Amino acid sequence: MRAAAVKPITISDADFLKFREFFYRKTGIHFDDNKRYFVDKRLVERIEATGSENFRSYFIALRFEAKGEELQQLVNLMTVNETYFFRESYQFDCLVKDMMSEVARRKRPGGRIRIWSVPSSTGEEPYSIAIYLLERWAQIEDYEVEILSSDIDTNVLNAARRGVYSQRSVSNLPKAYLEKYFTRLNEHEWKIQRELVESVEFSHVNLAEAVETRRFRDIDIIFCRNLLIYFDDLSRRVAAEAMFDALHPGGFVCLGHSESMSRISSLYQVRRFADAMVYQKPLEESGL
Repeated sequence: MRAAAVKPITISDADFLKFREFFYRKTGIHFDDNKRYFVDKRLVERIEATGSENFRSYFIALRFEAKGEELQQLVNLMTVNETYFFRESYQFDCLVKDMMSEVARRKRPGGRIRIWSVPSSTGEEPYSIAIYLLERWAQIEDYEVEILSSDIDTNVLNAARRGVYSQRSVSNLPKAYLEKYFTRLNEHEWKIQRELVESVEFSHVNLAEAVETRRFRDIDIIFCRNLLIYFDDLSRRVAAEAMFDALHPGGFVCLGHSESMSRISSLYQVRRFADAMVYQKPLEESGL
């Protein structure tokens, strides 16, 4: 007697809409219809991994789980983390030529300058910031510079803390920097210096959750590149306002080349420097 065939797990149109709305409320990330295959594939993967019978049983468990561990598994699967060292380096040029010096002029000698990189992805951006400052900002010894870096994906945060990178990831680095700040592990991998890992404070954060962003205050420069393109208009405004609240008056925000704060929020002023256009929290906030 032949065993009954196992019915494949499918995601209906109604299932997709239910999940899309739930995921949006939890993360601020909106999936367009053209992401349907991407979402369905990862949902089926988690349904099978958890031993759920179908989408309905999985979704009920997901919604009512107390610790949020399965939601975090989904977040890690659903977020895209494509990056490399010195990506869009013109903004790092702007950082060391203009933004840092302007921020420093408002500080006392030896004062603290705080830079926040969100999302951290696997660490290439915050470590690029650290290398740029060490190599190209002449006043690095005169101030206490803190680099904070956050992401909603716990897997990439763990990868960032490990600091092991592929040849492709480091391909834009000058050879001198690669030899100075990395150790070659094998033909395909490089490990960043432990001192650089320890110079960045990594943390989990969801920009759509106000309770998680409140701990970020007195930030001088924020790099938030290629994240808001995954949000809808409302979530973008929420994120923009969270960053505005986190910034010290006169602080700067750098967005990705295809993103524009002017279309999201009127809170910021546009600043055009030689290398990049960035967005600034008005100094009037402090009464200066």
